[in-house]
Amino acid sequence: MFSNTRTSNITSKSAGAAPSRRALLRTAVAGTAAAGSVLALPALPAHAAPTAPPASADRPATPAQALRELEAGNRRWRGYREQHPHESPSTRLRLTAAQHPFAVVLGCVDSRVPPELVFDQGLGDLLTVRSAGEVLDEAVLGSIAYGVLELAIPLVLVLGHQSCGAVKAAVHADETGDRLPAHIQYLADQIRPSIDHGQQGDARVSATIDAHARRTRDRLAAEPDLARAVAAGKLAVAAARYDLRDQRVRTLG
Repeated sequence: MFSNTRTSNITSKSAGAAPSRRALLRTAVAGTAAAGSVLALPALPAHAAPTAPPASADRPATPAQALRELEAGNRRWRGYREQHPHESPSTRLRLTAAQHPFAVVLGCVDSRVPPELVFDQGLGDLLTVRSAGEVLDEAVLGSIAYGVLELAIPLVLVLGHQSCGAVKAAVHADETGDRLPAHIQYLADQIRPSIDHGQQGDARVSATIDAHARRTRDRLAAEPDLARAVAAGKLAVAAARYDLRDQRVRTLG
C-alpha cells in the first residue's frame, strides 16, 4: 500500500563532491545572455541550506507529510473522487509571485500516467520531471536538483508504471540483439542494467519496471547534493509503481 511508505525505505549513499553541477544548475536557471553566453552566478557553498519556503497550512513540509499527501491524492483518484485542487483564480494569481511545490515526481512520458492527475494535485503542488522509462541524464538530474536545492522540496518520488513501453523495448533489444533507433537505443542502454534475467516473458518486463525504479531511486539518493539533504533529514527519495488496471500507486522497498 502506498500509505505504508516510510522514510526507512529510502536509500541514500554518501559520494564525492560534484563541483560543477550546482554552478551549472544556477546559471541554467538564471537564463542566457546575448550571443549564446551564459550569465554566470556564483555557486552556493556546499554547506549552504536551501531557503525554506514560507509556512503554509496546505504545503507538506516534511518527507513523511509529502508522502501522506500523495497517498491521499492517489486514493481520491482511484476512487473517482478527485478534488482538482489549487486551480482557482486566487491560486493562479498567488503563484505569479512564487512557487512552493512539495514533491518532485520523476515519471515516464507515458500519456496514461500524468502525475498531477494520478495524485490529484493542482497548480504549484508538484515539480514534475518526465522522461521515457524515468531514464536519468544531466537535464533530468539538474531539474531534480533544482527542486531540492532551490525550492527546498522534501520528497523525490520515482514513479514507474505497468506496461512501460521503454522497458519493453529495452527487454526486447536485450533478448534479440536488435538495434533500436539511435535515441531510443540510448534509453534501452540506460534501462538494461535493471533487466531481471531470472524472469521470462511478461514477468520479466514487470520485474524490470520495478527494478529500474529502485535503481533510479538509488542513483538519485547517491547524488552528493541529494545525499546531504537525505542525511540531514530534509529529503526523502522513494520509488513507486503505478498500475493501470486499478490506478493504485504502490511503493517499492
